[in-house]
Amino acid sequence: MNNRLRIALYQPDIAGNTGTILRFAACLGLGVDIIEPAGFPLSDRALKRAGMDYIEMADLTRHADWNAFQGWRKAAARRLVLLSTKAAISYTDFAFAGGDILLFGRESAGVPDAVHEAAQARLIIPMQPGARSINVALSVAMVAGEAIRQLG
Repeated sequence: MNNRLRIALYQPDIAGNTGTILRFAACLGLGVDIIEPAGFPLSDRALKRAGMDYIEMADLTRHADWNAFQGWRKAAARRLVLLSTKAAISYTDFAFAGGDILLFGRESAGVPDAVHEAAQARLIIPMQPGARSINVALSVAMVAGEAIRQLG
C-alpha cells in the first residue's frame, strides 16, 4: 500500500478553495482526490486561477462520483477519515496512519449521511460555541499538518 496521505474533496463548491488545496498538496507531496460533481467547472483554467502554476505539480485524481471513489479506495485498502462538524473526536486526539485519506465535505452542505457512515473514522476541529465551520482550505491545512507531524 502507498503510505502517502491523500486529501479527498467531496463535491467541492468553490474553485478558489480547491485551487488553494491543490497548491498546498503539491507543495507537501500529498495526493488529492476530487469526488464529482463539483459546483464549478473542473477545468484547468478554473483551477489554475487559484492554484497558479502548482496545478501541474499536483497529484490529482478525479472520480466521477462517490461510488467510483469508494471502489478505488476499497481496492487500494485505504482508511477513510472524515472531517465533520457532527463528529466527537478531535483531530488532535486521533492516531493517523500512512495511507489515510482525509475527506472534507462540500463547503455548503458537508457530506450526506451515507458518506458519513462509510468513513472508518470521523473527526472534528473543535471550535468556539456558535461557530459553524472553518474554511475548508484552512481545515485541510490544519488536519494534514497534524497528520504529517504525527507520521514524521
